[in-house]
Amino acid sequence: MGVERRGSVKPPRTVAQPGKPREEVAGPAKPFNISKHRVYEAYRLVKANAGSAGVDKQSIAEYEEDLKDNLYKLWNRMSSGSYMPPPVKAVPIPKKSGGERLLGVPTVNDRIAQMVVKLEFEPTVEPHFLPDSYGYRPGKSALDAIGVTRKRCWNHDWVLEFDIKGLFDNIPHDLLMKAVEKHTDTAWIKLYIRRWLTAPMQMTDGTQQARERGTPQGGVISPLLANLYLHYVFDKWLQRHYPHIEWCRYADDGLLHCNSEAQARFLLKVIGERFAQCGLELHPRKTRIVYCKDGRRKGNYTHTSFDFLGYTFRRRGCWIARQKRMILGFTPAVSRDAQKAMRTRIRKTRLRSRTDLTLNEIAERLNPVLSGWLSYYGRYYRSALYAVWRHINKTLVRWAMRKYKALRFSKTRAIAFLERCMRQSPGLFVHWREGMKGAFA
Repeated sequence: MGVERRGSVKPPRTVAQPGKPREEVAGPAKPFNISKHRVYEAYRLVKANAGSAGVDKQSIAEYEEDLKDNLYKLWNRMSSGSYMPPPVKAVPIPKKSGGERLLGVPTVNDRIAQMVVKLEFEPTVEPHFLPDSYGYRPGKSALDAIGVTRKRCWNHDWVLEFDIKGLFDNIPHDLLMKAVEKHTDTAWIKLYIRRWLTAPMQMTDGTQQARERGTPQGGVISPLLANLYLHYVFDKWLQRHYPHIEWCRYADDGLLHCNSEAQARFLLKVIGERFAQCGLELHPRKTRIVYCKDGRRKGNYTHTSFDFLGYTFRRRGCWIARQKRMILGFTPAVSRDAQKAMRTRIRKTRLRSRTDLTLNEIAERLNPVLSGWLSYYGRYYRSALYAVWRHINKTLVRWAMRKYKALRFSKTRAIAFLERCMRQSPGLFVHWREGMKGAFA
């Protein structure tokens, strides 16, 4: 005899599988056909992505204390149509340009629910997205966008760099739902997306703020919805009206490659009008026309460089191996802002004060981070990372002077000690493998 759960829903007979929601053998029909395996898959993806707690202050570890029951309840409510998203937690984070941006952090349970919908909905819309849209898409990366931009800057003298002001906060719900409904007839996908769009935001003072526009930045489903909206507002529109223009977009940051300044100014005007018609606005300070000045392109212009996805594109010396000579090319390298952020992160570790750690233990802590930086920022113009590696080595010098009494009052001895360590174990730190000769001074 089954024991009824809340309401009149009788749980199905189950097949026990460690960690997984109970597998249904028989039971009452649900209005919506949602697979339990899909719910479990969503949970595994949310766990892998980690993330902080939402308004209920429940961590993933706490959620897992009663995992089977939590996943069962979520499946039961989503399948019956009774799942109601809780408010999202407002978390202010600083912007690189100053000020703050509000992230909307859902609860763990709500992140799993959003992932369930994303796993069902994304395969239906992803094939329709255009190749030059790179943000938050499977099989595409920011480095892909950097690579294609690098090649196109060789062929076009001008770039229109644009940024959409507050994209995630300003998407009109009615227009977004039209785009959603164009790609799915599944009732529960549309139902829950509508509910997530209007779920209130709980501010830091505990008050709740109603939302009539936007999709919270920080939600699992939000990047997909933002991409879908911009697919129709910008990507398809540009392809239809200006098919000869090469472009690249990563979420709310985009580039259009132009053959003349006049063409760039015209495109700036028409895309500004297009975004205004669709409830969006170009960021006045982050949108500009750039001349891709290099060794062969002459003239003096206000803007001759631009930043894109952590890289700065500007004129710099390039070695042409086939011709065995240096030229002035318009190429990407790690930006100053990115370098500053990396140095700040190293300072926040307070490594210079961690005299309780050995050099090997410091390497174990730093290397995963350094590997990520090298993999991303070292793809193009690798030598531009030298300043960051030098900063890390100087931090190690200060650490050595604090840790060892014999080195305390002699920077020269501390440098000699670390140089000896580098010669004996050149692979100890990721950046030491980059040939850091003389980088401790």
